[in-house]
Amino acid sequence: MTGRTTLSLSAHIEKLPLKQAFHITGYTFTACDALIVTLREGNLTARGEALGVYYRDDTPPNMLAQVDALREIVQQGVTREQLLSLLPAGGARNALDCALWDLEAQRRGKSVWELAGVSKVASLLTTYTLSADEPTQVAATARGMDGVRALKLKLTNDTLNAERVKAARAACPDAWIMVDANQGFTRESLAALLPTCVEARVNVIEQPFPIGCEDWFDGFECPIPFAADESVQDIGDLAKLAGRVQIINIKLDKCGGLTAGLRLAAEAKRQGFDLMVGNMGGSSWSMGPAFVLGSLCEVVDLDGPMFIRGDRTPGVSYRDGRVWCPDEVWGNPRATTA
Repeated sequence: MTGRTTLSLSAHIEKLPLKQAFHITGYTFTACDALIVTLREGNLTARGEALGVYYRDDTPPNMLAQVDALREIVQQGVTREQLLSLLPAGGARNALDCALWDLEAQRRGKSVWELAGVSKVASLLTTYTLSADEPTQVAATARGMDGVRALKLKLTNDTLNAERVKAARAACPDAWIMVDANQGFTRESLAALLPTCVEARVNVIEQPFPIGCEDWFDGFECPIPFAADESVQDIGDLAKLAGRVQIINIKLDKCGGLTAGLRLAAEAKRQGFDLMVGNMGGSSWSMGPAFVLGSLCEVVDLDGPMFIRGDRTPGVSYRDGRVWCPDEVWGNPRATTA
């Protein structure tokens, strides 16, 4: 890309209100603030969207400042490989990296799937996430999710978790279920909940313990596989999770883009981990790059647009518990205009 002089970069923050409040351990969300990066070159318009990592103070205002600081370098021409050394893992690099993928697809007339060397899929089975609400509300929400086949149930550090798990299973007796504590458990609280999870046929337990407490997994007997989310940001975190968890949750906002996400996926697979793709929320512009990565994963959690009041047009679609993201949403090999 070096040497091109007609490339222009613009970036702004966009608020994406949620349909209703969403509860996890320690946080309640009513909206998503997203950084939108747009690259224009002649009649080509490419975009990347990122939300950042809220628990690392990787906020859209900070991300916007990072992007603005690189404006001249980017407009002079930068490759995705160069970007890896120019920005740390996080939302700013994610938004720029995904915009560069989108632009390259249009420049070369090839889909991102082709550029990434990934086999294109028609759709992916995805989890539908349940907020850590009162158990009666958990059941009502689960019953109202049309075509649900896989659930991700948020749990928190209170006394209602067992009832939430029971409510989700009763509402969806045949669904695959993951529970996600977002670092909210101790060894003791997880041990107390575990019999309920086993009885309810929970399939995966995600991030039960806080970042930095990975040794809490040592010696903990659990018949249900563990997935790591907050504990793994990029490739450098894999070593501390070996022999402790079975699944690595890759989010492009955490690792800093599709380029880094594909590298993390390859290395995690090489080390024997199963893969999961997740999201920090956002619109279909966030789901597009993650959908490409999702074709490599055993577990897919790409339901972010379901929670916002208004998505992009065109956008991803959800049907029969599956998500489909056509190239027209993001990564279109045909030139698009603003």
